[in-house]
Amino acid sequence: MQLKDKNVVVVGLGRTGLAVARFLHQQGARMVATDTADETTLGGTVKTLRDMAIEVELGAHRSSVFEKSDLIVVSPGVSHTIAPVAQARSRGVQVVGEVELAARFIQAPIVAVTGTNGKTTTTALLGQMLHNSGIAAFVGGNIGNPLIDYVSSGQKELLVVAEISSFQLDTIDRFRPNISILLNITADHLDRYPNFEAYADSKIRIFKNQQAGDVAVLNGSDPLIRAKTADIKSQRLFFPALQADEQGAVLNGKRITLNLDQLKPIQSEIRIPHSPFRIQADLDIAKSALKGRHNYENACAASLAALAAGGTLDGIQQTLAQFKGLPHRLEHVATIKNVHFYNDSKATNVDGVLRALDCFTRPVLLLMGGRDKGSNFTVLKDAIGRHVKELIVMGEAAGPIKNALGQITPTKVADSMPAAVATAFRDADPDEIVLLSPGCASFDWYGSYAERGDDFRSAVEDVKKKRSR
Repeated sequence: MQLKDKNVVVVGLGRTGLAVARFLHQQGARMVATDTADETTLGGTVKTLRDMAIEVELGAHRSSVFEKSDLIVVSPGVSHTIAPVAQARSRGVQVVGEVELAARFIQAPIVAVTGTNGKTTTTALLGQMLHNSGIAAFVGGNIGNPLIDYVSSGQKELLVVAEISSFQLDTIDRFRPNISILLNITADHLDRYPNFEAYADSKIRIFKNQQAGDVAVLNGSDPLIRAKTADIKSQRLFFPALQADEQGAVLNGKRITLNLDQLKPIQSEIRIPHSPFRIQADLDIAKSALKGRHNYENACAASLAALAAGGTLDGIQQTLAQFKGLPHRLEHVATIKNVHFYNDSKATNVDGVLRALDCFTRPVLLLMGGRDKGSNFTVLKDAIGRHVKELIVMGEAAGPIKNALGQITPTKVADSMPAAVATAFRDADPDEIVLLSPGCASFDWYGSYAERGDDFRSAVEDVKKKRSR
């Protein structure tokens, strides 16, 4: 892709948009950067752009900005269907996202991870498995390090491992991962997609350009995934269970059994080193710090992808024994007077809440709420009835959650995170669980799920200090 002297519009000026602008500046493109936010909200980003002599348009995405563009690069946080972008596309202007742009300049094989839940954990696991196998890999994408930063840095790793969101998949064109992982598809982002089918179709786009020599790692327990991937060209590996004559990984309690004796090496322009596969090879997850069946399934997927990319069984086993999990994902924060506090702020949809609740056998005091993404909270009724002693709701979605679930278990409304934590601790008995698993986005009170999780940690620490006085 030739970018020098091209007229490029960068839409959305968060971390990804700024990284794209830096890269385009390196390539000699002429740019306009646009965002609906104002300069105060964007902070130092605007100064950074202006220091590079990049024109900045704030407060709205004006059609006039797009009229003379040769290329439009849309950030994941901005819908690619907004009117100025759609109008430009109708005139033949190329519209891509950061992942597509970066992939045009990446020569290393790409391993891409998507799914509604578990993407970041699986991506981190996979990166560590490759590292412990002696394979140098860049780990980034939606996990926090934009792929375009890898391109800008001039790094030359053997592999690129990327977490990819549905928003990023919406704007791919030629993006072709050598190995793709699809963990699951459950309802999410229905405030952005017209329906669940459209959201699911977005996830399936990760296989759009794969060929017969590529590998797809698929959740075979999901009939929807099986149906939507029946005709893909890549070789399919399934988890956490196999049907007759299938290859993949079987989850047997605390063991993962691999059946890969017929796995064909990846045929790509850049050869990936492969380790020998053994039928019925076992991986032990009994001592893993990962919590819950969903995380064991993530481990299955990561293990399959690591082996397909040339990883070793020893390197994978070492990772499963050492991996401590990631912040804000069923993270144990503290135990106070035998009450156990868990931070699962990353659970931004109802399926995430279901997965979290299934990890506990003791009564749970559940903290939910935030900004609703079009979720159907009633699907939680059975799980709430089985696991939840008390529900504490907060934020913009407090009313809808209470209306959907308030008849199932005692429900209270809190006007802040500290108030929610204090209420839960007061009402909890010894050996019970206080769980923040919001089932909603964070953007009513917080800038991110991490900020929300940090506030939960802080509120728990305040309770701990008060009890120690």
